[in-house]
Parts: sequence; C-alpha cells; structure tokens
Amino acid sequence: MPETALQGPVPAHPAATLILLRDGPDGLELLVMERHAGLRFAPGATVFPGGRMEAMDHDPHWRRFWPDGDPPADMAHRVAALRECAEECGVLLCRDPLAPAALDGLRGALAAGEGFAAALERAGAVPALERMAPLARWVTPEMLPRRFDTLFYLAPAPEGQQPVCDGGEAVGTLWASPRRLLAEAGAGQRRLVYATRMTLLRLAGCADVAAAMSLVRPGLEFPPPIVPRLVETPSGPVFRIPEGCGFSPLETPAEHVRLG
Repeated sequence: MPETALQGPVPAHPAATLILLRDGPDGLELLVMERHAGLRFAPGATVFPGGRMEAMDHDPHWRRFWPDGDPPADMAHRVAALRECAEECGVLLCRDPLAPAALDGLRGALAAGEGFAAALERAGAVPALERMAPLARWVTPEMLPRRFDTLFYLAPAPEGQQPVCDGGEAVGTLWASPRRLLAEAGAGQRRLVYATRMTLLRLAGCADVAAAMSLVRPGLEFPPPIVPRLVETPSGPVFRIPEGCGFSPLETPAEHVRLG
C-alpha cells in the first residue's frame, strides 16, 4: 500500500498586537475593539488592535525612527502593531501630539489604501516605536488550520486622541478596565479569544499604567512562545500553558476556551 505522508501543523503567520494603556477614573483601562461578525477569524470577538505582518513592516526605512543606537530585533513587529492600531482604531502612537486635522488626514489616507509610511509623512507624524514593550508571545495551538505567532506589546496611550474604528474589521472601540471586560465576558455580553482573556487576567491586578508596564522584562525583545496544548486529564480535556510564562491559570477546561 502507498505510504501516507504525515502532515505537521500549518505554519503560524507572524503577527503583532498593541495594547494601549491609560489611567481612568477607576484605574487601568485598555483600548479594545469589537471585530466584525462576518470575519473568518474571531468573528464578533472583543480583541486588542493587531494583525498579520506585511512586507513593508520589514522595510529598512523604519530604522530611522529609532531614537538611539541600533533598533531592536523586533522592529518589524513594532511597526506592524502600530500600523494595525492606526488602521483599525484610528489611534497613532507618536512622539508628539497630532493636530486633529493631521490625525483626520492620516485616518483618511489609510482608509483610502495609502501606504503607512506615506501616510505618516503626509501627517508629519513620527511613530513612537521606542515606547512599546513586548509583554508576551502567543502562538495558536498546532491543531488549528489558521495559526498566528503574535507578539503582544504594551504602551501608554497617546494623549488627545479618541479612537475611530475603521468599520471594516473593527465595528466598535472601547476603553475599559480588564476586570470590566472579564465580567462582561462572564455574563455572556462579550466574546473573548483565549489569548485575550489570559492577557486581561494578567493585567487585572495592575492598578495603573505604571504597574502594567512593570510587567515587561527589560531587554527581552522576543518573549518565549506560549503555545497552548490540548491535554487529557482525569477531569476532562484542558488547554495547558507552560509554567513560568507569567500567565495563569496554567490549565483551562477546553469547553471554556475560544481559539478563533
């Protein structure tokens, strides 16, 4: 009989996510968006802005925006996370405040399909790539047909900018505390994918932006990948993550996990 080739897991697409932080009346707040219900991946889910990396994210052009010394190895991921946030939520992490007209012009240029670098130049905006800090690297479990290898970044939100969703991937935006988002998901009012829920759990104990930023390990450009594994236990199947990854719980019943 002919041999059947063994197929391994599909490759995970490189991706990046930006978690913007601010101090609200009741403590730490995060910018999240609601994904369009018609999307293939995570339809209707509440997520942080982000997405797949693009070829232009690797352009050496971006090196000139690093303020001091050689840029980090994750430079392209930083560009991708910042670009996706600007495209989906209309918020640009930049070094200097943007005039409302310049910000509106940037949003319009991106909506019209103009390249990110050209739109920034037109707006006179300098991206604050150095203010981003990698919190974690989540990789979609190996059994799924669509997989992502995503760096999650934290950054203080730019002042004076209000999110404006693109109406395509994002149909709504919201500033909210991690505890509120988790409570609303528990009440069935929000849909959270696993990595988002775990990130909210980790940030729920942070009182303010400073506390959240202190979770980042200095000098770590690529955190160790966290790949949830489906494991059979006496009490039923669970998704398990590695010890020492900084997130908890380490085991979550499979019926409570949404992966896409």
